[in-house]
Amino acid sequence: MANPLLQSEVSGIPCRRGKVRDVYDLGDRLVIVATDRISAFDWVLPTGIPDKGRILSQLTLFWLDFLKVPNHLISTDVSAMGPAFAAQAGVLQGRSMLVRKAKVVPFECVVRGYLAGSGWKEYRKQSTVCGIPLPSGLVECQKLPTAIFTPSTKAETGHDENISYAAMAASTGDKLAKELSDRSLDVYRRASDYAESRGIILADTKFEWGQMPDGSLILIDEVLTPDSSRFWPKDSYQPGKNPPSYDKQFVRDWLETTSWDKNSPPPKLPGDVVDKTRAKYVEAFEKLTGRRFV
Repeated sequence: MANPLLQSEVSGIPCRRGKVRDVYDLGDRLVIVATDRISAFDWVLPTGIPDKGRILSQLTLFWLDFLKVPNHLISTDVSAMGPAFAAQAGVLQGRSMLVRKAKVVPFECVVRGYLAGSGWKEYRKQSTVCGIPLPSGLVECQKLPTAIFTPSTKAETGHDENISYAAMAASTGDKLAKELSDRSLDVYRRASDYAESRGIILADTKFEWGQMPDGSLILIDEVLTPDSSRFWPKDSYQPGKNPPSYDKQFVRDWLETTSWDKNSPPPKLPGDVVDKTRAKYVEAFEKLTGRRFV
């Protein structure tokens, strides 16, 4: 198993670093490098998860090919990204994408098919999710009568904040808001049907969209990965119970057992937590794609 890549270093190219991705600006294009960083409770942890960036990248590529929706991908060939990237092909191949630059829509496009997370918390208080009325008597993790579009703000730091569709439309305009909703729901439904055929429930997910100069929308960033989605094993799913997820729950659970106050730099992860977390990411990839992760 390779050592985790916590930070890429490509000299001479402007770079913006997110929680997981290093984004290099080539002018009219970008290179997105998915590192092995992992975050929890709004902190990037000092320990990486080996191969996590490659798993997220390869799963995104799988979904882009499956969905056939307009998107930002140009190439995954590191040599097409320029000499500075090609010189580090051994490190960057499999975790890097050359993409078109787009004007990012400043909202997370969240689609929920099940009642979980912040949606469940709101529903318990007022029988709504992001202001959308739902039938009474639903239980945690229950499948909703129909999938719902629930946008949120894109926070530079801290948590994204759920907002109403009307609030988003007031910012984007009605036409763009409707297109974002319609297209996000369409992608979710198709992906959810496919995932279920592979034994995985897609409880909810978030998409990011960008606008090209002509105003057309393209799908950007990661797509339907364990970092952007809530995946549950179908064979152990029961309404009323919170099932295990194909994500970083092992990390969150372990951190909750420590004395970490969540306001100071987090501790390093033990090896068994790293191994279990990596195994969950690999399992999700292999179940969804039908391919062995190498």
